Amino acid sequence: MNRRSLWEQIVQQLEMRHAELGMAVLQHIKLVAVSVGIAIVIGVTLGIAVSRFRRLEGPVIGTAGMLQTIPSLALLGFMIPLFGIGELPSIIALFLYSLLPIIRNTHTGIVSVDKSVIEAASGMGMTDTQILFRIQLPIAFPVIMAGVRTSTVINVGTATLAAFIGAGGLGDFIFLGISRSMDALVLIGAVPAALLALLLDFVLGRLERAVTPKGLKI
Repeated sequence: MNRRSLWEQIVQQLEMRHAELGMAVLQHIKLVAVSVGIAIVIGVTLGIAVSRFRRLEGPVIGTAGMLQTIPSLALLGFMIPLFGIGELPSIIALFLYSLLPIIRNTHTGIVSVDKSVIEAASGMGMTDTQILFRIQLPIAFPVIMAGVRTSTVINVGTATLAAFIGAGGLGDFIFLGISRSMDALVLIGAVPAALLALLLDFVLGRLERAVTPKGLKI
């Protein structure tokens, strides 16, 4: 297939399926946003707990790391007997994949705060809770956001596999293209997914710079 005919096929498929593509993009964003949102709440909480109780570091981070070693399709397959097919098992699987970078970066960011800063805050009469929320978390915020950005980008790619268990998204086009041996359909699914990953990373990066006070460093 020459380059011209492939481009013609892409244009033809876009004309036929532009409405489906729009719905697939929205479905893809929903899968990523919900799973990463839950992972932020739970991951940051676990990261704080690990930084406070060091004996939890090995079990918590080790378990999160083990989950990421499971192949994506296998993890999605494990979800089917437990939760059936569709959005719910896909969101749970994506959530589990999102945890490790967020937990690890939250823990790293908090424990990396200069001890002299913590001692000074304690000397001023601040409680441990006040030190955590007023000193450690604000200073650790860029590191935590790096973990969130990593999780988000990974999930955009992994979410394409959610089509395997009926969750929709851009993976539908990829699998349809593979089954019909149509490169145009594969590209219609893969290229928007790649662009979406870049866009979300850019938006989160801008959010990080906007929220982080100037000159704030660990």
